[in-house]
Amino acid sequence: MSRRTIFVALGVLVLLLALLPFVPRGGGGDDALRPSGDEGYAAARPAGAAGASVVTAEARAEIERVVAAGTRLQRSLSRTSGKASPEQLAASLVRCAEFEGQRYCLGSGWTEDTEDDVQARAARSARTVAARPAGAVEQTGDLDAAAALAQRARMSPQAMARADRAELTMAARSIAKVWLLRHEIEGVPLPADFLADHPEARVAVPSTSAAKPTSKPTASATASPSTTSSAVTVKTAADYPQRFQILSGVQSTAQIRTYWCGPTSMQMIAWGWRKEAQPQQHWAKRLGTTTSGTSIYDMVRVVNRATGWDNAKHAGPYIVLDIGKYSYAKWMLLMMRHIHDYRAPVVLHPILLKRYYPYLDDDASGHFQVGRGFAQRGAKTDKLGYFEPWNQQRFDPSEPYIARVQWRDAYRSFRANQAHYAHNVGV
Repeated sequence: MSRRTIFVALGVLVLLLALLPFVPRGGGGDDALRPSGDEGYAAARPAGAAGASVVTAEARAEIERVVAAGTRLQRSLSRTSGKASPEQLAASLVRCAEFEGQRYCLGSGWTEDTEDDVQARAARSARTVAARPAGAVEQTGDLDAAAALAQRARMSPQAMARADRAELTMAARSIAKVWLLRHEIEGVPLPADFLADHPEARVAVPSTSAAKPTSKPTASATASPSTTSSAVTVKTAADYPQRFQILSGVQSTAQIRTYWCGPTSMQMIAWGWRKEAQPQQHWAKRLGTTTSGTSIYDMVRVVNRATGWDNAKHAGPYIVLDIGKYSYAKWMLLMMRHIHDYRAPVVLHPILLKRYYPYLDDDASGHFQVGRGFAQRGAKTDKLGYFEPWNQQRFDPSEPYIARVQWRDAYRSFRANQAHYAHNVGV
C-alpha cells in the first residue's frame, strides 16, 4: 500500500470519528425516539394516546427498594409469635413507590394519599370485615381488604417479591399517562421537562423550517423542543355531548357464580373488543380469581394484556387510580373523557349498598361493573350507563331481577365508588 493511500485512509477515519456523535443510535433508547431536525414536539398527547413509558434506571431502583423492604418486613412478620394484627399486616404488605413525583401503592393504585393513610384504610377495612357475622353481607366477587392481606401473607418471600416487582413495573410503565390524566382532569401542571423525558407523550409537529408559515409563529411553535411542555386542553363537562355510549347492550351477561363479578366484567369488556364472548371460566383463570374474589390490579392487568383498549387509539395503558380526593364534577369528567374521548370502557369499583343501588334487596360487598355511557341532563340528575353483572335472583329466586344494562343516577355511583375503602377505578 502506497504512503498516499495510507494518508487518505487515515483522513477518512478521522472524519468518521468526528462525525460519530451526530449519528443516531439504534435500539430503544430515548435518543432514538427524539424528533429529527424536521420535527418538534410543541404539544403533549391526550392521556389515552400516550404509549407505555420506559422503565428508567431510577424507576428500577425504586422498584427494588420497595420489593426489598417487603421481603424484610414479611420475614420479620413471620417471626412474630401469634396472629398478626390487621395493622401489622397492612404495614408489611401495603407499600408505596414514588415515580417522578407520583405515588403508587401496592393493591391500591396511583394515589394522592400518604403510605400511612393507605395502610390505615386497609387495616380499618380488614377489621370491619373480620368483625362482621358470617353471611351478613352478600359477596359478589370483589377481593376485600381482609382477604387481600391474608392472600399476600400466605405467599413465600420469593413469590411476593415476584408479584410486587410485576405490579410496580406495570405502574412505572404508565407514569406518562398518570401525569397527563391528572393534568386533564385535575388541572395539575405538567413538569417543565415532561416532554423531554417522555417521547411517548409527544405530538410531533412540523418545524417552521419545513413549511412556509402563513402567519407569525406562536411561542410554542418556535420554542426549543428540549424545553417545551405545552399542555393538552383541559375540557369541561360543557365540551361533551348530552348523551354518549359505547359497547352494545347484547354484549352483556350475568355472573354465573356469586364471586365472579370480576371475570364477568372482564368477559364483557373483552367481548366489546373481540366481538365474541369467551367463557367466564376463561377469565377467572386469567385473573387468578378465587372464592375470595378478584383484585382490581388483576382486572387492569388483564385488560392491558388481553384486549386492545389500552392502545393509543383508545385509553392507553389502563391504570388503577384512587379517586378518593375527587369531587363529583371531576369524577364525572373522568368518566366522560374515558368513554367519549378514548371510546373505552371503565372498570367501575363500587360497594353495592342499597342506598346507592335501589334495585338491591340486600347490601352487598365491593363489586365490579363496566362503565360504558353517560347522559348529562341539565337541571335533572346526570346518569351513568354501565353493565351490571350481579343478578341476585339467579342465586335466590325470591329476590327481584336485576337487568344487565343500567342507566342510573351518576352521583349515587360516585358515592358508591368513594364509599369503597379503596375508592379506586380502572381507567
